[in-house]
Amino acid sequence: MQNETRLAGVLFDWDGTLLDSYHADSQAYLEMFRGIGLAWGLEELAANYSPDWYAVYRAAGIPKERWDDADRLWRASYTKHHSKLMTHARGVLRRLGARYRLGLVTSGDRERVCRQLRAFALTRTFRARVCGGDTVEKKPHPAPLLLALEKMRLRPEECVYVGDTAEDLAMSRAVGMRAIAVLGTFPTEKSLRAAKPEFLLEGLGDLPGLLRRLYPESNVKRGGPTRSSIRG
Repeated sequence: MQNETRLAGVLFDWDGTLLDSYHADSQAYLEMFRGIGLAWGLEELAANYSPDWYAVYRAAGIPKERWDDADRLWRASYTKHHSKLMTHARGVLRRLGARYRLGLVTSGDRERVCRQLRAFALTRTFRARVCGGDTVEKKPHPAPLLLALEKMRLRPEECVYVGDTAEDLAMSRAVGMRAIAVLGTFPTEKSLRAAKPEFLLEGLGDLPGLLRRLYPESNVKRGGPTRSSIRG
């Protein structure tokens, strides 16, 4: 399992990987569906779930001219529900941050994700934070991950990406980066397994041990700080 390439960066997905937000997310979807007049429940959401919410809108048959209304209803509901960090997330970030540069690549709205990072005192944990809207293309397109690598001044072969969806794996593979899948709280396990990840962890707490086995020589953080991707 050992790799001769030195590991310099670990990049993460946010929702479902570091943040346990499925309750807030799913309840916001249900309220949005009701507001739109759509008879969808948790079963339909689980069967059609994607980190690209527009894929969910298309599957639900929401007309494109109503997508702004759907976004507004979802956001209004989401703020009513509490999300928490995944088990072991803070400790894993602390341990890995002492050795590697950390990055965040998420489809989540920048304003929402940055607000949550501030609430959990994690903003400075990540050298780069690429959110939904920072690139025209969304996961599984490689553009968000390539932007994060540019900001972190790292190459794909010296990084890994950690996520909980098949789209995360596809994005990583598209840029030649090793992907590590982790089971989270979102209804993505079936599609994640079908994507045949090289590694599939039962929980985030298993990540540091796996990286030590894969990259035994990568014990020191490389390079100085890079410019933050937070704007404004």
